[in-house]
Amino acid sequence: MDMTYRSLDRELAADDPWRLDGNPFERERHAEMLRLSLTRGAIKNALEVGCAAGAFTEMLAPHCQRLTVVDVVPRAISRAKERTRRWSHMVWVVSDIQRFSAAESFDLIVVAEVLYYLADTVEMRAAIRNLVGMLAPEGLLVFGSARDANCRRWGHAAGAETVIAILKETLVEVGRVHCQGESVNEDCLLACFRNSIQPN
Repeated sequence: MDMTYRSLDRELAADDPWRLDGNPFERERHAEMLRLSLTRGAIKNALEVGCAAGAFTEMLAPHCQRLTVVDVVPRAISRAKERTRRWSHMVWVVSDIQRFSAAESFDLIVVAEVLYYLADTVEMRAAIRNLVGMLAPEGLLVFGSARDANCRRWGHAAGAETVIAILKETLVEVGRVHCQGESVNEDCLLACFRNSIQPN
């Protein structure tokens, strides 16, 4: 994770890292993520995992009573925090998703373009278990990722199709969107899942 962390930190120094603001593909991806997130209207308590420079955070924030934002890279938190400074209902945490925990549960969890940075599917499963454990009954989890083929080409263990299959072991899939841009790298799946497990 060390090399990945350093690489992410370097990329976050750019004016528009990963062209999240300037690229029509990224704007479409974020619009679809927001649409899936708002399936049930306003959100009481949300968690965003991996905020990058805050492009999606800024879109999601006005729809949440409370929004917790977690990223492993302090520079990402700083940039997203600056971008969303007009809101006071946000909590910022620098943490690895495998170690992050919260006492409260979330009625929405958004995790996009994050899980493929983990070393292998064992770590992905552990991170997913951690996230599902924080998802409220009937809560929604919105997941997005580049597809398996691209992720493997980039040197990652797996991407969207693999993670979606793992999520479907414990959650119910209620929506899916395929976003594709002009480049071969601009090909991702977004999926929305519901936690159908009732509390004890």
